[in-house]
Amino acid sequence: MPDGRLAVFIDGANLTSTSKALGFDVDFKRLLAELNSRGALLRAYFYTTVSVTDDFNSVRPLLDWLEYNGFTVRTRPLREHDDGEGRRRLKRNIAIDLAIDALEVAAHVDHIYLFCGDADFRSLVQALQKRGVFVTVVSTLSKPAPLVADELRRQADAFLELNDLRSLIART
Repeated sequence: MPDGRLAVFIDGANLTSTSKALGFDVDFKRLLAELNSRGALLRAYFYTTVSVTDDFNSVRPLLDWLEYNGFTVRTRPLREHDDGEGRRRLKRNIAIDLAIDALEVAAHVDHIYLFCGDADFRSLVQALQKRGVFVTVVSTLSKPAPLVADELRRQADAFLELNDLRSLIART
């Protein structure tokens, strides 16, 4: 794993659901400190959706804290759509923003930590690797259910088990 200039890209909903499945909450101050110990952290991005119908969104205090403490926060409105079979589904739409930001940052970093588990990000990882960036995917293979797609994990240069970071990044 290379030392050097780092960037981190966090799919907020994915990280939250993964850490909850593992039984802990992430302390983002501790997470930043851990990443800074691994190299020169140049950029930290956090992506999430927000409900446009709520007057007060429960995630707003977290987003404000992240922005104040060095994260670039990207939000998208949470949208509902019909799945074609009459069921209402929620659509998150953050993947394209994350991919564009990662490709723009790639020329300036040696290593990207990608906190997500969706197979959709496999092509992004491959594109970053073609630009010479070492990519570590952070998610879980732990039970009750693995939350990382096998093809994403296999494409990455390294896989970091979120549960192994628990003692370093969990809220106390």
